Amino acid sequence: MSTTTLLEDAICDALRLVIDPELGENLVDLGLIYDIAVGGDGGAYVEMTTTTRGCPATAYLRDAVQTAVWNVPGIHYVEVRLTYEPPWRPEMMDDAAKRHLGIPEKTERQA
Repeated sequence: MSTTTLLEDAICDALRLVIDPELGENLVDLGLIYDIAVGGDGGAYVEMTTTTRGCPATAYLRDAVQTAVWNVPGIHYVEVRLTYEPPWRPEMMDDAAKRHLGIPEKTERQA
């Protein structure tokens, strides 16, 4: 496994510690992290969103993501980009987050 892949995995693990204060679930499982990339120079790039454009926790979440990534050994700088394209939808959550929040999983008939 390449160093870049290992760092991307470590960043993803670190971001699982960032909890959305309104939903009580981590950003990765909520589907709020759209992209993680690491350059050969130790620079990390994270593209993320929030559940709504007017989310009152946006600044907190962005800062928490930046701090979490900075704490990953081997990362020398961090860029966090906030986007709303594509817009977040509950379907982007993993199954565990859906169960935790009481959102029913789709059956084959609903899909």
